[in-house]
Amino acid sequence: MSMQRTNVYADPEDLAIIKEAAKRRGISEAEIIRQGIHLAAMANRVWDEPLFSRTFEGRGRTPTKDEVRATVADAVRREPDPGAAA
Repeated sequence: MSMQRTNVYADPEDLAIIKEAAKRRGISEAEIIRQGIHLAAMANRVWDEPLFSRTFEGRGRTPTKDEVRATVADAVRREPDPGAAA
């Protein structure tokens, strides 16, 4: 993966925490900052597809917890095993 250099201003207290964490984890401060940038990017991403693509037909009322669990368990049982050969 290609990287691009950028400059940012950071709070000195945050930088001290990053320095200590990098030392404790045995990784570079830059790696911790890259991880933070990635988390911020993903938290602000606009997804092309909805999080839930399946819809469930309902009875016009809020289902009980047991009904939801049974419906989900039934759907999981019907899903093909991703590890099985097609």
